[in-house]
Amino acid sequence: MVMHPGTLLAQWDGLEVRLGFAPQLIDEQPYVHALDLQKTILPLLNGPSGKNLREPVVIDAGHGGEDAGARGSFNGCKEKDLTLDWALRLRRSLAEKGVNALLTRSKDASLTLPDRVAVAVAAHAGMFISLHFNSAAPSRNEAGLETYCLTPAGMPSSLTRSDAEEIAQAYPNNSFDAQNLQLAVQLHRALLQVNGHQDRGIRRARFPAVLRGQQCPAVLIEGGYLSSPAEARQIADPAYRQRLADALARVLATWIGKGAP
Repeated sequence: MVMHPGTLLAQWDGLEVRLGFAPQLIDEQPYVHALDLQKTILPLLNGPSGKNLREPVVIDAGHGGEDAGARGSFNGCKEKDLTLDWALRLRRSLAEKGVNALLTRSKDASLTLPDRVAVAVAAHAGMFISLHFNSAAPSRNEAGLETYCLTPAGMPSSLTRSDAEEIAQAYPNNSFDAQNLQLAVQLHRALLQVNGHQDRGIRRARFPAVLRGQQCPAVLIEGGYLSSPAEARQIADPAYRQRLADALARVLATWIGKGAP
């Protein structure tokens, strides 16, 4: 693991990871915050502690119904359609490995964020994966993969959408802080093998309400930028979405204990 004084950016085994607090040099000695040691560094060094989790895996296709999400700059495709196709492919890939998976939606339907959480809670999910694609429109320059898990209590988020973030507040999903990060790292690494290593990092945030109430390890994936013409063209290819699904399925199956790493 490589860390740099004065910056939140760190590298873990070749992946970009964001710390909660910038390391400091004090009397020429490097110091890291105790929460980063507990919630970031040690979980990564110790490796996954949550394998052989229970089924089902709940797969959340982002957006739907009146909420179309982002639009593709390549052919105008809608995020809600792409995420649903990705989710359906992931469910099939998991089924082929003997893993039981449920969808929060299996068609183009509106679904509130609390409803998505409720599906996972009612199913006693072992893992929750929310699938999205990103946009920086009107800019066409941003591209790459981002993977999110919930920010641990007491730490600032690496991305916020409000100045009123309550860093001391704990949510149900914070019970899985270590597993959230470990799962995010493994899924992120697998997807980078598909997208050509366009890495925008593993991030922590509180704003995704679909993560906060989860009672199992939970990750939100932004699988690329629809505002990037090159990446939107790639995402629009069904064969590419199948490769994304297969990459996720391989990791998730190992966490269920039904696949080789």
